[in-house]
Amino acid sequence: MTDYDVLRVFCAPNGGYGNELGVVRDGSVLPEPARRQELAAKLGFSETVFVDDPERGVVDIYTPTLRLPFAGHPCVGTAWLLDVPELVTPAGVVGTRLDGEFTWIEARAEWAPARTLRQYATAAEVDDLPVPPKGEWVYAWAWLDESAGRVRARAFPGRDDGIDEDEATGAAALLLTERLGRALNITQGVGSQILTAPQPGGWVEIGGRVRLER
Repeated sequence: MTDYDVLRVFCAPNGGYGNELGVVRDGSVLPEPARRQELAAKLGFSETVFVDDPERGVVDIYTPTLRLPFAGHPCVGTAWLLDVPELVTPAGVVGTRLDGEFTWIEARAEWAPARTLRQYATAAEVDDLPVPPKGEWVYAWAWLDESAGRVRARAFPGRDDGIDEDEATGAAALLLTERLGRALNITQGVGSQILTAPQPGGWVEIGGRVRLER
């Protein structure tokens, strides 16, 4: 079996929750895209990262069913694991920094796959949502405290890969931040925390806590 680490990304202040991420530190053991996709499907995480150059931060990201040019929680988790100043993804170069308990990345909204950002009137409505029909990637959100930038969100990928809901999704948070044009403190899923902040030139920072699961 290929060696891999399991991280939790966008954890709560107590270290709980967060979205699991698989990271194969030595991507050379599986250089072929088809075999990487096969392993990502077998592991079953919402994303699995293959590190092709740990010093330069070159990474390759897969869901159980497809390859992604960029994804938020894999980049945050891998940035924490490798402790490098940037990651090189097919979408572009992602700046990274560590700041106390938070790991931050800097990315662009156009790198994120399309999502339907669906606003609800109250957080209770978001909490009560059933899993929607397959076929549409939905990011459901509502203000918890608009003046403070606090948001309640849930993410439904709409894919046939066994993942009905993502516990924490940086790319969707990136899109929401770009749309609203302000810093956000997002509680997603059961209890994950995602921080965001718009930056000059169309960049957005996404930050969260990461811990090694195994």
